[in-house]
Amino acid sequence: MASKELKQFSREDVASHNKQGDLWVIIDSKVYDLSKFAALHPGGLAVLLDPEVAGKDATEIFYSLHRHEVLLKPGYTRLQIGSIKEQSPRINVDIAGKPSKVPYAEPTWLTEGYYSPYYKESHRNLHKAMRELTETLIYPDAQAAEENGKRPSQDVLDRTAALNLHPMRMGPGKHLKGLELIGGVKPEEYDYFHELVVTQELTRIGTRGYADGFLGGMVIGLPPVLNFAQPAVREKVTKEVFSGKKFICLAISEAFAGSDVAGLRCTATRTEDGKHFIINGTKKWITNATFADYFTVGCKTEHGLTVFLVERGPGVETTPIKTSYSPAAGTAYVTFDNVKVPAENMLGPEDGGLFVILSNFNHERWVMCCGSARSQRLIVEECLKWVNQRKVFGKPLVSQPVIRNKLAGMIARVESVQSWLENVTHQMCNMTYKEQSQKLAGQIGFLKMYCTQTAQETARDATQIFGGRAITRTGMGRVIEHYHRTVPFDSLLGGAEDVLGDLGVRQAIKQMPKNVRL
Repeated sequence: MASKELKQFSREDVASHNKQGDLWVIIDSKVYDLSKFAALHPGGLAVLLDPEVAGKDATEIFYSLHRHEVLLKPGYTRLQIGSIKEQSPRINVDIAGKPSKVPYAEPTWLTEGYYSPYYKESHRNLHKAMRELTETLIYPDAQAAEENGKRPSQDVLDRTAALNLHPMRMGPGKHLKGLELIGGVKPEEYDYFHELVVTQELTRIGTRGYADGFLGGMVIGLPPVLNFAQPAVREKVTKEVFSGKKFICLAISEAFAGSDVAGLRCTATRTEDGKHFIINGTKKWITNATFADYFTVGCKTEHGLTVFLVERGPGVETTPIKTSYSPAAGTAYVTFDNVKVPAENMLGPEDGGLFVILSNFNHERWVMCCGSARSQRLIVEECLKWVNQRKVFGKPLVSQPVIRNKLAGMIARVESVQSWLENVTHQMCNMTYKEQSQKLAGQIGFLKMYCTQTAQETARDATQIFGGRAITRTGMGRVIEHYHRTVPFDSLLGGAEDVLGDLGVRQAIKQMPKNVRL
């Protein structure tokens, strides 16, 4: 069906349509006929009949109350009947798939006119592909799932699996060999900066529950399988998970033991024939557990802490846990009641569980730092846009010194977080996995602590900048409300701030030369 032809009007033409039943307005050079819509306006008819709105250019008033995305909804696009003669749109909306032009809305390496020693052409190509993928495919699915609480759609998982996005989220390694990667990146050149790009673009969509639901359990639950499972088990499970057809989660935390891994009470008892283990116990706050097919589980055996791969089956039950963020994350309480697990599903040696778990922590926490850094930057962008368009006391909000002071703190924090993150990432690219475990555990612990502390400061400042809109789940402040509500998660997942800070100090003390004195 051909689209209707839009007419050209003068401002005088529009001005004559200024009463109930015959009501037009101008928004950014476009003319909208609100005659029938006015009675349905959520803000009431009186707002539209205001002398500053009816028949007038209501651009400034509109953008003080609504996000641009409102105009893009089908119900509102149909209201446009034309445009103003010889006038082009003035509102500069970010072009889909392109870096934002708002200062500090993108990391330095993506900002025109700036340079970075870390990123090559392959990183930039990957970024372009990821930005397009997230905005066109993942973002719509994320918005829907964040509200309805469902896990990511199978269609999105299938399409991203076809692009080999899932194995790319596991970092560089043998699991990428022979794959055709999104953005044209060659498997042998894929490094942690490529993974950083992938993680930050997925985080940029600003839907915290969905972000974890989008195979967050795979990112932290599959590495023990990749690194410690027997070949047959590893091949079967990774193929199923990378295809997006089956899901895996990391089941370590318990109501009795969170950061205290040594205090786990879940038990695994070997059968008399030695071919199986019987697992009993519970796990709590397990991301993706609601829809997981596999569980990477920390247990106590007669010889010590051991990790097993448990497949969902008889004796495995999951109960969703209501949290501050969307059920799309699949957070659950897990019960293992006499679950029979083949001995070959042991990951690593018996009593080797602590090493298996700790070897996974560095990458898990680093991924969280990548996400935290990008989330903070999204909030900086939202605030910079808002203070420019919001008017108070007859002037833009940014004219207030206290507001500029808050922005200064937010910008300084996000830039320092990204710079530290990139330094650590550079070290990871130049160290073996063993060297990373020896030298970066403390650094990454400190970095995650700093990321989550600065994130909560930024959430508080952004809430003050947006005022009442920041506690409203829809409209102008919805991104801020969502961020402020969900940001505490990052300070707990992967290790609480105090625990990680203490880890960093203990690592530093271990490296102190014995003969130094003041």
